[in-house]
Amino acid sequence: MTGLEKMEQPHLPPFIDMRQTNCEHGYHQIFLCRTMSLPLDSDLLRTFLAVAETGNLTRAADAVRRTQSAVSMQIKKLEDLLGFPLFERHSRGVVLTAEGRRLVDNARRIVALLDDTAAALRQPALRGSVRIGISEEYINSTLPKALGAFAAIHPSVEVTVQQGHSMSNLTSLEAGEIDIAVVFEPGGRTRNEVLMVDPTVWSTSDQHATHERRPVPIATYTHYEGGWCDDLAMRSLKKRGIASRVAYVSRTSSGLIAAVVSGLAIAPMSRSAIPAGCRELTEDDGFGVIDMSNVVLRTKPDHRSPTIDAMADAIRRAFRGTE
Repeated sequence: MTGLEKMEQPHLPPFIDMRQTNCEHGYHQIFLCRTMSLPLDSDLLRTFLAVAETGNLTRAADAVRRTQSAVSMQIKKLEDLLGFPLFERHSRGVVLTAEGRRLVDNARRIVALLDDTAAALRQPALRGSVRIGISEEYINSTLPKALGAFAAIHPSVEVTVQQGHSMSNLTSLEAGEIDIAVVFEPGGRTRNEVLMVDPTVWSTSDQHATHERRPVPIATYTHYEGGWCDDLAMRSLKKRGIASRVAYVSRTSSGLIAAVVSGLAIAPMSRSAIPAGCRELTEDDGFGVIDMSNVVLRTKPDHRSPTIDAMADAIRRAFRGTE
């Protein structure tokens, strides 16, 4: 046998070739992935979600207003497209397979995005301006998603973004200098709208054992930042009997990230903001969560407009997609 010869492999997904080749050491199986785009339409995903959520084909058929046989055919079509089963059939219904569980979260996000987009496009295009104040942690992650979705629907709106810490953004909101503020609050009950709970944790570099040094070097905000994060962080170390010294002081989270990545110090930061090459210090490391911080959306009730409301909705959807 010479060259590559395609093997008969009926159970592989349609985008996988399994072939066999020979060399002086014998035959080897290799997999060749053909680049292709799977045609996953929203109807298939909606039916899949209905079955996943009800665990029963009959109830799912009622939910999507189809016959049970049509639902079965759609699930079979989706499984054929993906190349693996999504459900295990039992006498009392169906249960998601491991692959089905992997798909369900993505399917929910896709369907929600389609629904949100359809709803937004039914709205008239807006004009005017909107000013946003947001913490640095989300300036390069969640905010671009919100701005991209908003600009696609309302290209004539003038958007201004102010990057700043929570206290300065709240001050600007009260002064009427911005229209929307996305800020941190200490965890717990609040009257404000919570976009997500983003725990404050200790972060360290994967490449350095900085957290094992004693006293442990830490990077911290200045009290110009409002103080509560620093106070809670220091309290968490004292509670665990961990001796520390301040090795780096910064007014921004990017400064803290630089200190952690370089191995100069560990630092308190939002879990969602931990950069590549770094990790959270957990209870197993002798540390643990510092605080269950709330990320909240604030507007002034007496200063609202359709444009501000639309941008607030875009921000909500962007944060919902990160949970």
